[in-house]
Amino acid sequence: MRNPLLRPLTAALLALSLTAGAQALGPEEGPVTPLSPEAEHPETALAVLEQLARHHYVRRAIDDTLSSDTLDHYLDALDPQRAYFLEGDIAQFERYRYTLDDALRRGDLAPAFEIFNRYQSAAEAQLEALLALLETGIEALDFNKEEYLAMDRSEERFLASAEAREDLWRRRLKASVLSLKLADKADDEIGPLLEKRYQNRLHRLKQTTAEDAFQLFMNALAASYDPHTQYFSPRTSENFNIQMSLSLEGIGAVLRVEDEYTTIASLVPAGPAEKSKQIKPSDRISAVAQGEDGEFVDVVGWRLDDVVDLIRGPAGTTVRLEVLPPDSEAGAPPRVLSLVREAVKLEEQSAQSEVIEVPRGQESFRIGVIDIPTFYIDFKALQQGDPEYKSTTRDVQRLIEGLRCENVKSLSEEVGDAEYAAPCEPVDGIVIDLRNNGGGSLQEANALTGLFIEAGPTVQIRSASGRVDLFNDEDGQVAWEGPLAVLVNRLSASASEIFAGAIQDYQRGLVLGGQTFGKGTVQTLIPLNRGQLKMTQAKFYRVSGQSTQHQGVIPDIEYPEVYDRDEIGESTLDDALPWDVIRPTRYRRGPNLAPLLALLEDRHEIRVETDPDFAYLEAMVERARARSARNRLSLNEAQRRLEREEDEALRLAIENTRREAKGLPVVASLEALEKDEDEASEGQDEDSTEDTTIKAASALVDDFEGDAESDAALTEGEDEDEDDEEDRDALLAEGAEILVDYLSLRQTAAVSAP
Repeated sequence: MRNPLLRPLTAALLALSLTAGAQALGPEEGPVTPLSPEAEHPETALAVLEQLARHHYVRRAIDDTLSSDTLDHYLDALDPQRAYFLEGDIAQFERYRYTLDDALRRGDLAPAFEIFNRYQSAAEAQLEALLALLETGIEALDFNKEEYLAMDRSEERFLASAEAREDLWRRRLKASVLSLKLADKADDEIGPLLEKRYQNRLHRLKQTTAEDAFQLFMNALAASYDPHTQYFSPRTSENFNIQMSLSLEGIGAVLRVEDEYTTIASLVPAGPAEKSKQIKPSDRISAVAQGEDGEFVDVVGWRLDDVVDLIRGPAGTTVRLEVLPPDSEAGAPPRVLSLVREAVKLEEQSAQSEVIEVPRGQESFRIGVIDIPTFYIDFKALQQGDPEYKSTTRDVQRLIEGLRCENVKSLSEEVGDAEYAAPCEPVDGIVIDLRNNGGGSLQEANALTGLFIEAGPTVQIRSASGRVDLFNDEDGQVAWEGPLAVLVNRLSASASEIFAGAIQDYQRGLVLGGQTFGKGTVQTLIPLNRGQLKMTQAKFYRVSGQSTQHQGVIPDIEYPEVYDRDEIGESTLDDALPWDVIRPTRYRRGPNLAPLLALLEDRHEIRVETDPDFAYLEAMVERARARSARNRLSLNEAQRRLEREEDEALRLAIENTRREAKGLPVVASLEALEKDEDEASEGQDEDSTEDTTIKAASALVDDFEGDAESDAALTEGEDEDEDDEEDRDALLAEGAEILVDYLSLRQTAAVSAP
């Protein structure tokens, strides 16, 4: 199964080749051109093979077994839904099953490129076939027929014949048309919309590069060792470094491909593009020039990452853009603007804080929340001695100072602003929110733990040789000694599990939420002659000796499980390393929390039993699981409309149950609900979170049936698809309630102590 934390390169590369675009071939494009390895690829392949054989945590012989595993991973990466390759193709590829290892030793990539080119040809044939079907008109499709489409074919056999494959493609087209019909698109709109979609995909498919094919194959080899070892091409390496440092040098714009244009999706706050006031979202970039007098290069139809390379550049240098407004008429002259590149901080992806008020009787408690989306650090700035280098721990320490009101006076003195002289009330407790945090820097996990413990080991690292090293906090300084809770879920992994596990082992605070992902391996970046290898070289263990591999961290108080553990987690991934334990290390535990946990659990259960938001979330999750359990999608219009009516009735009933419990008026339809929510939102402040639990819980479990197309996007190198996480509010509010319970119980225990 694919790893949801890492946005695997196989999926990303195939999506890019199908949705991002490279330099246009012109109106008379020819067929897909077969790809062949670039001159540097054989040397890089040998370097990857050597590093894996000599330094990976798993010692594997480069033999027929590795060859067989690599072939299987490669085929799964290219054709996971068994929609392109035929049994005859697979039979031909079988001659490579036990020879890929020998070919790799020679730096021979011909087998890998032969297979990739076969995939490319099949993908081209599919799109051409879909376009041909559309030419006959969608009215030729029979939606009264009892026909189905398998939702998941990953475990199916490859198709036996071209006829069977074409029938599958026909059903996929039918599913796309039907989905648009159900979305109330008119028949005369559906044909042109799908034709445009498939033409764009075909155009972009023809611009896949040899680097794409090479990276996919290298990752198939890497995946045969473990699911977290990956080869990064030079371009992917740069994007990875941006993600880790949360900084880039450029203009600060999120770019997206729409039709043949690179379009501004959004602007990074305080970046050159935003500060210029000359560019806005939806503007289209038609050409790029370097410096004040460089020649403009037309970029219409280019791959998105190629355009990004032109726009990026060292801070202090100039880039000029030709920009077209979204509403400009054909032939209208572009607007030329000049921007000076800067070092741009991606603040929206850094740690953030807020305060939740928790009323209890005549009192009100203030609980600070620090949301940490990833464990980041700007290694380059740190190595260069930049005192303002970006890191998770530095940001969190600053946020804690704000929550404690320690930095308010210094800020007011520094800027002479009365705003900072306003009274500040310190928080009573802090929740560290690590939900959906897939990890990052091991160094930062260690340093962040040190903000909450006085001193001691934070994690144990065991190498392949069996040597165990300790990461320690030795400064004796504690940024926050008050009540603490850590909120996790199934997508909290790696560095998140190190931090949560240490807080739990030290009994420094409460761990709340869902069982974590279970990634207990450590990766190191190894530079190559071309790109770099992110390779598993060790496993980490909690100070208690427990591995988080497969098992993850089990919360002290568990919430309803939003994610299916049988579908998401280390234990679901192919070739994941096993769970084990090592000897615990010496560390000083805090006061025993065990006597309080049962009381906290009881109060939590009583509260959520009558909490309409929790009940709503559980009901919506059950609805989602029931829908995902269906592996057949009906292509009969009447049946699908009936299913939609039943599903909408269920969703409406769930919603009205929640509304009744909260004293809100029931609604007659989902349309009325949306109107009601829109009207309510008009009067809310921007920071209001009223009912966001509900709106996003729906987004969490509602999927789009059919063939949805998503465009690739890059923030001059990296843009993660943003998850709608507003559903977190009810869970977060309950975390604050539990922390207040803990605070009151701890105070009671202190008063009653002799």
